[in-house]
Amino acid sequence: MARGEKQQTTDAAHARPKVAVIYNPSKQGIDELRATIARIADLQGFASPLWIETTVADPGKGMAIEAREAGVDLVIAAGGDGTVRSVAAGLRDSGLPLGIVPLGTGNLFARNLDIPVNDVPDAVVLAFSGFARAVDVLAIDVTRPDGDTENHTSLVMSGIGIDAAMISSTNPELKKRVGWLAYVDAGLRALPASKPYRAVYRTDAGKLHHSRVSTILVANLGYLPGNIELIPGAELDDGRLDVAVLQPRNWIGWLFIWRKVAWENRVLSKSDLGRQIIDLTGGKRRREIVYSRGRSVEIEIVEGAEEFEIDGDEFGTVVSARFTVDPAALIVRVPSLD
Repeated sequence: MARGEKQQTTDAAHARPKVAVIYNPSKQGIDELRATIARIADLQGFASPLWIETTVADPGKGMAIEAREAGVDLVIAAGGDGTVRSVAAGLRDSGLPLGIVPLGTGNLFARNLDIPVNDVPDAVVLAFSGFARAVDVLAIDVTRPDGDTENHTSLVMSGIGIDAAMISSTNPELKKRVGWLAYVDAGLRALPASKPYRAVYRTDAGKLHHSRVSTILVANLGYLPGNIELIPGAELDDGRLDVAVLQPRNWIGWLFIWRKVAWENRVLSKSDLGRQIIDLTGGKRRREIVYSRGRSVEIEIVEGAEEFEIDGDEFGTVVSARFTVDPAALIVRVPSLD
């Protein structure tokens, strides 16, 4: 081969796009994942992947920044919602596309984007060749009981109250065996011991609300496992965050909340007849669950501190939190743009 031809071959190799794979080493099937990604990367014309492990201290944000500094063209997050969230925090507003290979139990973000959660090869192909969709990111500023402040990122849903208590009491071994159904077990244990707390909150610069609540949820999307539509109309790319305030007075109130999210939101609200049934049965007048939507929400605990969770991971206790939406801050590879 002539010298010029060798140089052209070397230049072509250097011109191949680069991909970084940020993965949680505690997940099963990493060896198979390596083989699958290496094969599909080659078929897609990418250079040999850069593999970066997450750690307990840093579940992905620092690794995403490392990938950006390495000049990659694509980042793949392989793990659960926590890994995806942390990688997204490092890619926020960078314009770099994120591919997702779900390896967690809930995989709520992937599910809401129709990314395959039980087919790793399909998810890998999608990560390399899917459509690029710009989605919103929620930025969170929290204050701890000792006055310290922290900044976090959410892609799915965060909460202050019983949902966080439920997540903190989830049995990790049961979670490994049955996945998200372990949260049901934790909920049955947490609910009887739960007590409402007093909070002051407002969406955007609107009216201050003083309420006794069981939990306040701030969401980027509306669906939970089991096809439950917790927050109707929530969209990942509408430039808005959605707030759900749960304030049941007793166990009957919890039954009304369950009927709301499992029946009214998911079934009745989808048809004219169903909406008439909601009106006739007084569904719109009930206040066990109250919704609002905006670009920001501020929450302050009146007394003491409450447990806090982000995207299904416990984050200790807080005395206040402010959520703001960062529109179209993350580019994700998805099956379609419909």
